[in-house]
Amino acid sequence: MRLFPAIDIQGGRCVRLRRGDFSDETIFSHDPVEVARRWVESGARSLHVVDLDGAREGDMRNLPLVAAIAEAVTVPVQFGGGIRSEAALDRLRGTAVNRIIVGTGALLDEGFLRAALADWGSRLIVAVDAEDGFVSTHGWRQRSGMSASSFVRQLAESGLREVIYTDIDRDGMLGGMNLKAIEELARSVPEMEVIASGGLTSLQDLRALKRLEPVGVTGVIAGRALYEKIFTLQQALDVLDGIEP
Repeated sequence: MRLFPAIDIQGGRCVRLRRGDFSDETIFSHDPVEVARRWVESGARSLHVVDLDGAREGDMRNLPLVAAIAEAVTVPVQFGGGIRSEAALDRLRGTAVNRIIVGTGALLDEGFLRAALADWGSRLIVAVDAEDGFVSTHGWRQRSGMSASSFVRQLAESGLREVIYTDIDRDGMLGGMNLKAIEELARSVPEMEVIASGGLTSLQDLRALKRLEPVGVTGVIAGRALYEKIFTLQQALDVLDGIEP
């Protein structure tokens, strides 16, 4: 199972939010590129980078900084936040970003989703950000009438093969993951790989997720728990690699 340390960028800084509230931020660094280098030096095999300003405003705001991160590290970088148009896809082509994440555009613009799939293929991931089981859009500020499970089924029918599922109520709260919802989603669409996100708090959460790998949970995003040193990156990797002492 893959582990993705998260680098969330707001105002050029590395931050963590609580429940996606843009006004409730904790600043962990004023240099996201250095943060990326530190995670890789500590053993990270890939990174998850989000432009929070882009997610809120609908257009990538921190792309030069994201591109600098992708150039500075030797591991794959997946990036999302404000990728909602074909023009945004064009801007990403010249960067070292390895995979892209789309959310709002995938739900609201079928033509954009087709274009993203055509351009990025298996390197495209869709963010399924859910509150009370329903997908939220526009930087988590608007709730749609689409259930997470229905949305993922539609995505599978379109040819997509990987989603990030985030429980908004758990995100950044250090209250544990919604393991039941993660498992139900993975089982409901067996052809889809699921990266779990939101609420990772302990190594026990990781052990529980590891047990869901056979049903299609193939990755997890780690944010606040790593930044607040509840466990180390190496401890997390050992759990997911199945080599705990």
